[in-house]
Amino acid sequence: MDKKRRNVLRGLAIAPTLFAAHNLIASGNIDSSSQTRLQYSVNAYSFNSQLRSGEMTFFELMEFAAEIGLNAVDLTGYYFPSYPEIPPNSDLFQLKRRALELGLNISWTGIRNDFVNPDADSRKMDRKMIKKWLKVSSNLGASIMRIFDGKHAYDGFTRDEVKKWLVEEFNICAGYGEENGVVLGLQNHNEFLLNSDEIIDILKRVNSEWFGLILDIGSLSAADPYAEIEKLAPYANYWFIKEHVSPNGIQTPVDMKKIVSIIQNQGYQGYISFESLSDGDPKQIISSMFNAFRDEYEKL
Repeated sequence: MDKKRRNVLRGLAIAPTLFAAHNLIASGNIDSSSQTRLQYSVNAYSFNSQLRSGEMTFFELMEFAAEIGLNAVDLTGYYFPSYPEIPPNSDLFQLKRRALELGLNISWTGIRNDFVNPDADSRKMDRKMIKKWLKVSSNLGASIMRIFDGKHAYDGFTRDEVKKWLVEEFNICAGYGEENGVVLGLQNHNEFLLNSDEIIDILKRVNSEWFGLILDIGSLSAADPYAEIEKLAPYANYWFIKEHVSPNGIQTPVDMKKIVSIIQNQGYQGYISFESLSDGDPKQIISSMFNAFRDEYEKL
């Protein structure tokens, strides 16, 4: 039987099921509007000092996430002892196994790169590192890997020239993401790309389904960061919720109701990751942020 005929028969076989499901929703027996696919995670950077000092391990981070009811963890590459070199698969697979035991996903990994650097050889080295860590992400089962634009001095070059570097590098790395089945996520980090219009412009110019946005609500320094967040929301593949926003660069406690409203209005279905940058007990801060978000989400 040829491939075309097999596909036709397969379509006929599943059509009644799809039709029945459509009728259930249309008849009101299933209220699709009341269901959510939001999943909750914690970014390892919240425990930066503890992970760097050895006071905490990734395993203990996962146990904390499971204890407070999160669905996933973000395992930043910096905290693997081998970084920037990749860890052995045996280490990765132990993490995957423990995540399974705890009912967690490893949803995200992240590294540090700088594509604003005028030195083409340095950018090439970062590109190679991204390619290697995308393989790590795939081996962990992570669906997205965070990268940055960069914050290097670029004296003698215009912003437009730097943006051309970014688009070129992101396009190449998006191809690596496709090879590994991992989306490459640009985290807006208030470094080179400073506002929503610039970020959206780069996303459109790269124009790859394997390149997306990790929306960091705390790294937008416009007078009205909520307006910037709202403009970026349609492009977000992943959200970082922090305890502060930064109108005009001044840290201000986040209005969780506004953030939840933007997310709900956008119809976002995916991961919400909590990240704390404040002094104090990160376990307590993350738990409070998680509870505050859920409380507001259930009200709307």
